Amino acid sequence: MKLEKRIENLSEDILACRKILTAIGDESRQHIILEMIKSGNCSGIRVGDIAERSRLSRPAVSHHLQILKDAGIIKVRKEGTKNYYYFDADMKSFDRLIHMLLEAKALMSELPDRSGNDK
Repeated sequence: MKLEKRIENLSEDILACRKILTAIGDESRQHIILEMIKSGNCSGIRVGDIAERSRLSRPAVSHHLQILKDAGIIKVRKEGTKNYYYFDADMKSFDRLIHMLLEAKALMSELPDRSGNDK
């Protein structure tokens, strides 16, 4: 595939990954992701449980969970009045991100060395 087309495709991939890049780029959301992983609870975790494990208020946790949900990282299951947040087992958003990063790395490795260092 021609370089111009690969760059155009990469540009489209980056646009498609904006939500997940924004979601995982925030320190509070990184903390929430780690707390969810640490909980080891495959059936999901509630906002209050995350708030107890972090320095965030319940409304702040809810806000961050919504961003993670919109990015396709987590899903929510409702049981009566309770919401349980869990990781999306399909992980399409992470697959898309990994694909984009690998393509960016491949393209960058093909660029000439511009560091000024002789090799």
